[in-house]
Amino acid sequence: MEVVMASPPSVYDRLQEVKEFDDAKIGVKGLSDSGIATIPRIFIHPQEKISDIKSTSTSSGIPIIDLSNVNSSDHRPTIVKQVREAANSWGFFQLINHCIPLSVLDEITAAIKAFHEQPQELKAKYYVRQGQSGATYSSNFDLFKSKVATWHDYVSVWMSPQAPRIDQIPSIYRNELVEWDKNAAELGNIVGELLAEGLGLDSRKLKESSLLETRIFGGMFYPYCPQPDLTVGLSDHTDPGVMTILLPNQVPGLQVKHEEEWVDVKPLPGALIINIGDFLQIVSNGEYKSVQHRVKANSRKEARISIVHWFDVGNWDESNRYGPLQELISPEKPAQYRTFSKQEYVENFYSKGLDSKSLIEKLKL
Repeated sequence: MEVVMASPPSVYDRLQEVKEFDDAKIGVKGLSDSGIATIPRIFIHPQEKISDIKSTSTSSGIPIIDLSNVNSSDHRPTIVKQVREAANSWGFFQLINHCIPLSVLDEITAAIKAFHEQPQELKAKYYVRQGQSGATYSSNFDLFKSKVATWHDYVSVWMSPQAPRIDQIPSIYRNELVEWDKNAAELGNIVGELLAEGLGLDSRKLKESSLLETRIFGGMFYPYCPQPDLTVGLSDHTDPGVMTILLPNQVPGLQVKHEEEWVDVKPLPGALIINIGDFLQIVSNGEYKSVQHRVKANSRKEARISIVHWFDVGNWDESNRYGPLQELISPEKPAQYRTFSKQEYVENFYSKGLDSKSLIEKLKL
């Protein structure tokens, strides 16, 4: 009697599927546009990881701070106090009546939307897995390092300390980015001064310590996802740098973890969101907190767009080390973190996928 062997079940080769997706250079928008009803396996997250994606707090949301009187000697102490409290307890806050014109916000959002909605062949020439000069377009910067992919595409441009050549920036968002960067840098300095004063330091301390010198632009695009309960737009993580300015459009999705609960962030029209990064938590000796945040997969037909400006340390010589600022260390409050080198910082970020406070955990005393 002849024995017929059953063919072996197909083996899931995640690396191969990731490589095929990356080589196609279509991003998740390409998948969404194709009309798929089910998402590829590389995007499906363990349910225990995202089971609480809809279970958010009834909290009124992150603090809102009005900057309209930021240069008033009568009002500034109150604003500094509000910034300090928000940076300490939430790690996030929204700014209203800031210095950036509404037209600048609208134009950079529209320009990034236009880039992502171009025909794929026009975008593909910018598709690069990783770069620190010029402009790049990709999907999931940590695609080959993370365990599961997330439902977003992005563009990025390193704006400082070494500015890109103007012709390296795609013309479709070139002028809008230059104008946005100029305004974001100015606002970053204002917020940096308020954060420094909140620590009892000279207002110029963060800038003079080169903590705001590096600026990286990101244009995040979250297209419609046919199975939003199986994946996320961006995994829960903390930002590794000093601080972030975020401009979302009015499609919701951002969640912030506060007191062990996930809180939906409701963006106000014309407002900007600030969040504290790991680097600032360390140099502030724990006075300011970087907190976990994530983005839900977009269940709406309208794309979610986030304009991001990351501020990070610059002018960092290989021999220099950073740690808690000496002015913030005392017998009553000793240093909570050890010092670290540029190599440690860079390797911690690029050696893995997005995660939560791994640098802080490694440096904690």
